[in-house]
Formats: sequence, C-alpha cells, structure tokens
Amino acid sequence: MNAQHREGVVQQNLWRVHQLKLPLDHSDADLEALLCRRLRLAPAQLRRWQLVRRSVDARRRTAIQIVYSVDVELDAAPALHGRLARLAAKDTHLQPTPDTRYRPPLLPLDPAGLPQATQPPPLVVGAGPCGYFAALLLAQMGLRPVLLERGRDVKSRTADTFGFWRGTRPFDPESNAQFGEGGAGTFSDGKLYSQVSEPPAYQRKVLEELVASGANPEILTLHHPHIGTFKLATVVRGLRSRIEALGGTVRFESRVVRLLLDPSDRRITGVQLASGEQIASCHVLLAPGHSARDLFEALEQQGVALEAKPFAMGVRIEHPQALIDRARWGPAAGHPRLGPAEYKLVHHCSGEGLAGRSVWSFCMCPGGLVVGATSEAGMVVTNGMSQHSRNERNANSGLVVNISLADLEPYAARPGDPLAGVAFQRHWEGRAFALAGASYAAPSQNVAAFLGEASHTTDPVPASYQPGVSESDLAECLPDFVVAALREALPAFERRLPGYVSGGARLTAVETRTSSPLRIPRDPLTLESLNTPGLFPAGEGAGYAGGILSAAIDGIKVAEKVALALCPQRAISP
Repeated sequence: MNAQHREGVVQQNLWRVHQLKLPLDHSDADLEALLCRRLRLAPAQLRRWQLVRRSVDARRRTAIQIVYSVDVELDAAPALHGRLARLAAKDTHLQPTPDTRYRPPLLPLDPAGLPQATQPPPLVVGAGPCGYFAALLLAQMGLRPVLLERGRDVKSRTADTFGFWRGTRPFDPESNAQFGEGGAGTFSDGKLYSQVSEPPAYQRKVLEELVASGANPEILTLHHPHIGTFKLATVVRGLRSRIEALGGTVRFESRVVRLLLDPSDRRITGVQLASGEQIASCHVLLAPGHSARDLFEALEQQGVALEAKPFAMGVRIEHPQALIDRARWGPAAGHPRLGPAEYKLVHHCSGEGLAGRSVWSFCMCPGGLVVGATSEAGMVVTNGMSQHSRNERNANSGLVVNISLADLEPYAARPGDPLAGVAFQRHWEGRAFALAGASYAAPSQNVAAFLGEASHTTDPVPASYQPGVSESDLAECLPDFVVAALREALPAFERRLPGYVSGGARLTAVETRTSSPLRIPRDPLTLESLNTPGLFPAGEGAGYAGGILSAAIDGIKVAEKVALALCPQRAISP
C-alpha cells in the first residue's frame, strides 16, 4: 500500500464520534443534544457536525435504535482539543477524524503533454465496476485508456435483457444480465458494502465517484448502501461520460478473443477482437467478470496461468417482504426510518456426509425480483434484483452451499483443469434448463414440498422469476450434497426468523454465479499475471473481488500499478 493511503492522518479540528444511539422517533435536535452530552460540550462550541454513518440496531425488536457516527468540527482552542484527547483515551468510540481522501500514485501531468504519448494507450477489458473504475482512474491521471466491452451500451442492453425476461425478445448471448455496460451488477440490488477489509480511502473514492456520476448522496452515510437497478443504469452512463471527457475511449460490442503475445517472452503486445481487429497495447487490464467463459477458455489455450477456485451454488428463496419486516423489526415493521428489512443467515452443517459444508444467504434483495441471469444458450441461471425503492411485494435471497475443489474433480477434463468449475456450472445450469421444459423458465418449488412436508397448507408465495417458472422437484437439478445441506439449514433458519419456512416460501433454481469459478494468479507486488507480463488480471472474474464495491476498489488498485508501469517518472515517492 502506498504511504498516502495509510490511516492515521487526521483532519484538524475534527473529531469522529461513534455509537450515538437514539430511538426510532427522534429529531436532528435530539442527535445534536446527545452529541453535546457525549463530548461534554455546550452547543455554542459546535461549529458544525456532519453525518458519517447511519445503521440500525434491531437486537431488541421492541426497542429498535438508530445508530449514528458523526464528524464534529470544534473551535481550534488547544484546551478544548486537549480535553477531548483525554476523553478519547477512555472512550473507544471517540477519535480524531481520519483523513480518508484518496491520493493518486502519479504526479500531475506536465503541461507540455502526455509523457507516454509515444506508447500505445492502456487497454481495459470489461465495463463492469472493476473495468469502469480502472478506466476512470487511468483517465484521471491523463493516460487516455481504451475500454473494450463485449456487450452493448446500458440502454440497449436493458432493452435486450428486459425483453428476454418478458418474452418479447430472444435470448442474446452478448447482451444480457451478465454482459454489457455496467457488468453483472447492473441488474442487481446495487449493494455497495463488502466483507473484505479495504482501506477507507479506496472505499470513499468509489462512493464519491458514484455520487459524482449520479448516485444518491445517501450512499456516503448508510451502513448498507445500495443504488438499485434503474439508478445503476444512470450511474454507469455517468461514469462513461466522465471517462470520455478525460480523453478515454469506451467501445461496445468489442469482444476480446485472443491476446497478442511476443513469442520471445510472452509479453503482451495487444489484443484481437472477434471482428478480427487487432489493437496494440503493452498494458492490458483484464476485468472480464465471472461469466466470461469463452475468454477463460481462450486464455487457457494460450497458456496464461489459471487455477480453479472454490465458489458456491444453490437457489433463490422468496418470501413476502412483509413477513421479513415483521420477523426482523417486530412491532416497528413499516416505520419510515427502517424501510424494507434485510437478513443475513449462516448455518454450519453437522449431518452425515456434510462435514465442512455451510449454507448462507447471498445477495439478499429486499422488495425485489428473481430474474434470469444466464449468459449462454440452453442454460438457466437465477439472480436477485431490486430497484432503489425496494418496493416489490417479495424479498428474495440466494441460499447457497460451498463448492470445494474436490467437488469439481469429476468435471475436470484433466488433472488440475482450471476450467473444472465452469464445467460444473454448465452441467447444473443445463439440468435446470431441461427440467423446466427447455424454454428458459426456471424450476421452482414450495419450500414445504422441498422438505417433504406434504401436509403443509400455507400457499407458496407467487414466483417473481422472469421469464417464468415450472413447478419441479429441485432435487433433480442440484447436487445431492447441496440438497442435503439446504434441507438441514432451512429448519434452522426458521428458528431464527419465524416464518422463513412456515410462511410459504418458494425456491427457484439454480444460483451458480456467486463468484468466479477460477482465479488468474498475479504477482502480489506488480499485480501482473505470473507468466504473461503486461497482463493485469483484476476484479471478480479474475478471482479478486466479490461485489460492486470490492470490484471497483480492485480496479483502482490495479490501475495504479498500470499507471506506475507506464509512467515511472511521475511516481509519487512514498
């Protein structure tokens, strides 16, 4: 990490206060009064305060609280700050406000022109969050990247994808829920939080750039921020416009099919497109997304180092959103400060033959829809999607089970086959397609029927899946161990969220694209491919991210390395 990203630098006269808890029905004046009490200040001593983070504490459903973190600006009086420093030594929820401003690794451009003008521009492959943020950073540093996306622009892609879901357009393998401007995250809930620990400067950089591109400013303060599908379309158009305004180029329907390599040392010299066009570059940032199977196959044929990696698969589960609200919020369900409830569940299996298996909720979408997310003909893949309002009738979530490397061995074409996970996914996606009638409908089943509870009388929630469902026995399109793990976990989840099983929940299969089934190994310092110099694997498809935020951050980090390789003379000294 560059020195400029280390934590510890503080902003003068600013203090950050965490864990300010208030009941649901409170005012800004209540928050300010609590702030003064915590800091032992008179109101006149506050210059201003600014919200940093807002979350919900629902551990006691009868006394739900809103929890704030706030930055406070005070007078510069040394005695006052000395007193707060002594208070902070005893209060772990009080600290000087850290400086989370992002600082690029290159010095500003020389007005005389671009130092790299004699070199071909850096290429970025893939217009998902990783590729777009990589291209944006490169453009902001004056490096004029060319971004290549196999799919179509977001407006055309949205028409193709929604048309497929509604049955008015045929499935298009190049323009769908996986491929096109914005990547797979465009048709999702647009979640902007990650379990991966990332430096605050990178997180702040991503959120601020999203707001500058059209996202709601509330994402800067919410504990679990999200954008929503339709809003994401606006944001990705904003990112594209800003890249182009800075001298970058964005090209759609430009599918990379082969790397151009120097035969003497395997160094990148460019890429070839499906049209036959060859584009020269010595620096290719590869951010293809987790479903670029044909590109993975091409890389393997060219000898690029690849390795299979674990992932997860399962189903989507749907409930009435009102049921989840009651289970999580209790009497406060429907309160305007709470909105639609989310949940996060994990179960570690203990049944026979399930040692080491876990089941967990994945990509939970409050007030959303289950949608078709295949990227290949003859396959069924499910995913969840929400608009910013999250006002659809159902809640849905993935329920997935871990898939180990040992599980992939029967699908390997040879020992150590890095594409074994792709073969595994294709097998079960094809089974789901055939089981539901080979029409892109998805197999679906009431949870009670899946558990063998034939006497259960609760009507199942209507399926929201588009293009439609076919009532099926899901055990026919899932591995036996996934079926067994789900059947063990579901009753356990019912005990934690009443109604989770008994409330008429519905399962729709299959969910297989939880993460990339392979990794493109890279050098930990340069972030280049281990055996292909000039190739910089990045993001979720390369096996280094999981979700919009972490993919965008990885794009920034890899773009920094590309920039330093292009312009070492402009590097900022640590």
